[in-house]
Amino acid sequence: MTTQDLNASEFNEYYKRYIDKLSTDLSLREGYKVGKNTVLDFFKSIPNDKLEFAYASGKWTIKEAFQHLIDTERIFMYRCFRIARHDVIPLMGYDQDIYVEPSKANNKSIENLLNEFEMNRNNSIAIIDSLSDDDLKFVGTASESPMSARSASFIILGHDIWHMDVIKERYL
Repeated sequence: MTTQDLNASEFNEYYKRYIDKLSTDLSLREGYKVGKNTVLDFFKSIPNDKLEFAYASGKWTIKEAFQHLIDTERIFMYRCFRIARHDVIPLMGYDQDIYVEPSKANNKSIENLLNEFEMNRNNSIAIIDSLSDDDLKFVGTASESPMSARSASFIILGHDIWHMDVIKERYL
């Protein structure tokens, strides 16, 4: 199963910017394994004195952005899992900005964030490995739009790349 298999009807147009970050032949299962190392290596490479830097007032620090990746993966894997289990109850959206303050990301060490990401990603890999390709194709509703289980999974991978690109452009 690759991004090339995705149909635009499986996700809201908003998420196209994340899907477009992925190569068209990216395998979902391999993407999660390779993506884990890419994200870990990226955040390990950031100098400690930059981790609590925000490029403008009201913008997240690098630690907060990293926590956002972790939180978003949790939410989208929950969506993936429920949809893959053929749950037809519509899933609500979430306000990413209200998650930042209670996360207390800036009080965490980079080692804690790296560990949290790795444990979360390993859980995501286990979930994806437990699902059949047919179940990953199932389409439910999230944030008042159609979403397939596989599109929720691919969105996470593109979302990671999106934010790493923003960090490279605006923070480093």
